[in-house]
Amino acid sequence: MPRSSGDMQPARLGESEVVPTYSRLAVRYDSWAALAESTARRRCLELAAIQNGETILEVAAGTGLLFVELLKLNPDGVTEGVDLTEAMLMKARDRAARQGARNYRLLVGDARHLDYPAGRFDLLINNYMFDLLPESDFATILEEFKRVLRPGGRLVLVNMTTPEHWYQALWEQLYRWSPSLVGGCRGVRLLPFVQSAGFHRVRREVVSQMTFPSEVIYGVKP
Repeated sequence: MPRSSGDMQPARLGESEVVPTYSRLAVRYDSWAALAESTARRRCLELAAIQNGETILEVAAGTGLLFVELLKLNPDGVTEGVDLTEAMLMKARDRAARQGARNYRLLVGDARHLDYPAGRFDLLINNYMFDLLPESDFATILEEFKRVLRPGGRLVLVNMTTPEHWYQALWEQLYRWSPSLVGGCRGVRLLPFVQSAGFHRVRREVVSQMTFPSEVIYGVKP
């Protein structure tokens, strides 16, 4: 287990609060994501390097902003998505249906216990979830991600990260004042946890949009 980063704040949104909080946020989440997260999501897709015909899982699919992009890039493959919050998934299902996509499923599911066999997926994508969770969950979830990936399978993670410049510190201050102002998210640094989980070719990039800092992390299951 890697040592905690000294500037990573503790999670303050309890497990029982996640679903009610994001059920309320579902109506306006897309507006926030467009303003602060869309650049990082685009970089996530670039690093994922999707080849049509793959088997892909998005954990924490939310309202489907990235999921529909996966469907466009993988029309002949199988694309699965899970999220804890049914209200978010309703929007994701509507998006996918409007696109007329096939070979996909969107289900309620928990990242800690994925209901899939070992070695099922070529690619696993997860955006803006670890920044909600207690650090004690990181290793367990990354092991679960590794379990469902095939050897050589790719992992791409995106999260709010700790500030690297003074103008990014506002988001951490908002979290200190009231976690609900930032959806319960605080800055995290996942690189050492991904390395400790045994992923190879791990690399990290930082993307800033509207001063909101995101990290994008890539790794490969050996």
